[in-house]
Amino acid sequence: MGVTSLALFSLCAVIVVDTLTASASIGVSSIGWWILTLVVFVIPYGLITSELSTTYPGEGGIYDWVKKAFGYKWAVRTTWFYWINVGLWMPAVYIMFAGMFAELFFPSLSLFWQVVICIVLTWLTIWICNVSVDVGVWVTNIGAILKIAVISVLGFGGFIYAAKHGVANEFSFSAMMPSLDTGVAFLPALVFNLMGFELVATMTKEMKDVRDMPKAIFLAAIITAFLYVFGTVGILMALPVQDIGLVAGIIDTLRKLFGDGDFGQMMVYIIGTMALLTFIGNMVTWTMGASRAAAEAASEGELPDVVGKMSEKHDTPIGANNITGALSTAVILAYAIFAQSSDELFWSVFAFSSCIFLLPYLFMFPSYLKLRISDSQCERPFRVPGGMGVQWLLSIVCFLTIAQAVVLFIFPDLISFTVNWTYSAPVLIGVLLTIAIGEYLLKLAISKKKQANKSEDYQEHTA
Repeated sequence: MGVTSLALFSLCAVIVVDTLTASASIGVSSIGWWILTLVVFVIPYGLITSELSTTYPGEGGIYDWVKKAFGYKWAVRTTWFYWINVGLWMPAVYIMFAGMFAELFFPSLSLFWQVVICIVLTWLTIWICNVSVDVGVWVTNIGAILKIAVISVLGFGGFIYAAKHGVANEFSFSAMMPSLDTGVAFLPALVFNLMGFELVATMTKEMKDVRDMPKAIFLAAIITAFLYVFGTVGILMALPVQDIGLVAGIIDTLRKLFGDGDFGQMMVYIIGTMALLTFIGNMVTWTMGASRAAAEAASEGELPDVVGKMSEKHDTPIGANNITGALSTAVILAYAIFAQSSDELFWSVFAFSSCIFLLPYLFMFPSYLKLRISDSQCERPFRVPGGMGVQWLLSIVCFLTIAQAVVLFIFPDLISFTVNWTYSAPVLIGVLLTIAIGEYLLKLAISKKKQANKSEDYQEHTA
């Protein structure tokens, strides 16, 4: 993998078409929020990731960095959250896939068949990740190209539609400024949409040169920033903000852009299908990276042995992959029982999995600071500019950005000093339960390490 492949891998990991409607649901002020988030968060995040990934290359990625900084206990927690969130997030992505598929081809498709689609896609993803890295990389590359194409169509189409019919929302300077008046519940989705640039660090065995990572990360970041803003603006050009649905929003936008004629219908089917395929590419990317990190931890005795099982034929982490598939299937079936509208179902599963996904980053940024101080003599092929004051500032800003996103995912009404426990309680319980399971696994890992140390001491004593 050279710079282009690495950048495409990062693009496929970071760009998520499925939550583009969430950012558009904020309204025109999402443009201001995007720009603010990119300047305040993405640039520091990209710099820190570039330094960590080139200084400490290894298949564990974020797991390796936290372990080196704070020891194996925090590394176990990190890997648990980083890996298990994929199995929790996959249902949200494929729930949206099934909803969009139904909206596109079979408007009366029953919940039962939508659940079947979700489960089939889950195991297709696992099969791709189990087969080989080469196949997985091809899927992620194609996924990245399709994402660029879909978002470009939404962006250009929105501008063309606005030129012919006028804009659907007011695009004044004041309207584009960051505001807490509307759509605050969706603000954490902006942060979520921009995470994942460090995932490529788990693919060091496949890289031509580890020093290519900063170029790949910033190339991907620039393209990502442009595409997100461009796609969001395109949707808002065509659809009034109150008409944007989380699941059907993309298909509704495409129908508005291309009209009801035969050619328009054909284009809606083609672009809509491309959007659906990007969902699969996204889940393959994350499953590949997160499962490798989990397998690395299992090989160190820090997760159960079954997680570290590798394919003898393909050298892929089939243990971690298969558990991810099983968890995704269980979550799909569990949430299907309580399903109300597809929008509510998507957002509740998405918010829950996103909280778990963001938790490792609360460890990553302090790890960066710790390693800068405790391991200052280590050669750094890429170094974040500035003195330690700058490093503290960048790390604290990134940490607080992640922390507020986690809180708002669980309590979206907190800014108005109210809590909707009907929504927040299940998400909070899910997060706490996941943390508790991680602590139990950590307890097992500690016990295992103590037994291993006792065995080594006994062997040395008898020798």
